[in-house]
Amino acid sequence: MAERVRIYDTTLRDGMQREGISLSVSEKLQIAHLLDRLGCDYIEAGFPASNPKDWELFERLEHEPLQTARVAAFGMTRRRDVRASDDEALRVLADCFAPVITIVGKTWDLHLDKVVRVTRDENIAMIADSVQFLVAAGKEVIYDAEHFFDAYEADRDYAIRCLTAAADSGAANLTLCDTNGATLPARVSVAAAAVVAVLGGRVEIGIHSHNDAECAVANALAAVDAGARLVQGTLNGYGERCGNANLIAIIPSLQLKLGFDCIAAERLAALTAVSHEVAEICNLQPDEHAAYVGRNAFAHKGGMHVAGMQADVRAFEHVDPGVVGNRRNILVSELSGRGTVREKAEALGVPLDAAGVDRALERLKDLEHRGYAFEAADASFELLLRAEAGEVEPLFTLEALRVITEKRADGRVETEATIKLRVGGERVVQTAEGNGPVNALDTALRLALERHYPQLAALELANYKVRILNPHSGTGAVTRVLLDTTDGHDEWATVGVSANIIEASWEALVESLTYGVRLRRTASVES
Repeated sequence: MAERVRIYDTTLRDGMQREGISLSVSEKLQIAHLLDRLGCDYIEAGFPASNPKDWELFERLEHEPLQTARVAAFGMTRRRDVRASDDEALRVLADCFAPVITIVGKTWDLHLDKVVRVTRDENIAMIADSVQFLVAAGKEVIYDAEHFFDAYEADRDYAIRCLTAAADSGAANLTLCDTNGATLPARVSVAAAAVVAVLGGRVEIGIHSHNDAECAVANALAAVDAGARLVQGTLNGYGERCGNANLIAIIPSLQLKLGFDCIAAERLAALTAVSHEVAEICNLQPDEHAAYVGRNAFAHKGGMHVAGMQADVRAFEHVDPGVVGNRRNILVSELSGRGTVREKAEALGVPLDAAGVDRALERLKDLEHRGYAFEAADASFELLLRAEAGEVEPLFTLEALRVITEKRADGRVETEATIKLRVGGERVVQTAEGNGPVNALDTALRLALERHYPQLAALELANYKVRILNPHSGTGAVTRVLLDTTDGHDEWATVGVSANIIEASWEALVESLTYGVRLRRTASVES
């Protein structure tokens, strides 16, 4: 039977210290349920008396049904020269509903001498008194040894003495904190092994690492390898400065690579969805290159890599993407070979023979040489393949278009677009205003086509991205436009390229609507 490593999430406390994240109580509750869905053992929800929002969160969490997780409240050791029972902050922790209390205490002599200004013996007493008080209140106590690895380097005997005081007072877990995120994995391994050798037989050892040296995940894994059996971290590595240890990477690494038991297999399959949902709640873009869960985590672009994948997926994939709820993504670009194009065509059900594959590949390379990027424009590439197979009819034939933007003396800016086209044997002239040229063109085109293609009403532009491809050319630079469009269920991307931004935008817009009408209609009928 696999050995157990417990997962302690501190997204709702440490993760909230990331710049730009500020959540409501309801949003924090959403994340708590996602953490429970993932199978975390502990959810650290913050310090209940630190602010009204945290107080309300604890009040509501008390009545929330959680299946796997226990709620932990966070605090500090007692103040100097005050008994633990008289410390207001500790009394709040003792009285709150949370069955688990995590308290942080000083370990490093730099902090004792220059920050809190207490003697070494008084610090030991603060640790022991605080833990004893909370244990007597019936709490499971996790002791976080702040700046442990810096303290271990400075005075290892005293660092161990601080941990021993917490263990002797009844702490259930001693967590070693790399608070500055500056320790490297080899040193974490040595220090953690020393602690496990002295105290591991009496009490569980944990690890809490920050990412200031880009080693938080590696340090967590090193500590587990040395004998730690609890890992603290946050979802997506959110946290102060450079962030905390990323549980989204740690959990599958422990389970799939090192053989530990962390969460059930069916919960591991929710890893990608949970990661992305938390990012959305925090109003952050999911990292497309994140290990295990990123959109590109299992993306293959080079022709040689794709050929290897076709022979055996293990050639260029370290785990099965489905195990973590992700999927394989074969990218198309100028690096693609015939195998990539053929595989994409087969996956999309496009009937291309060998000659058609060769033509599509040559067309692809020519367009990418001119600045197109199809790896980020899935719909445009599908249209390219289907056009090569003679499967896509254009929605209309364009005669002309004109866009006029007028800036007035009072500061108002108005944009008007006029398009002339033929659709269904009819000549249509349509004018529309918009808050910019793309909006005006989109509105005019929809008005011109809506009688012939009523399904356009369900399509919405979700994102508009512009990139200058040769910035040294100044205002004459070539522009690449990427449009994301949704029908309320699925989303697709199209690309346009031109030295004229209006032309690039028009090209991406037309392909977006063409894909939505010609192909999404087919997909919905088949489903």
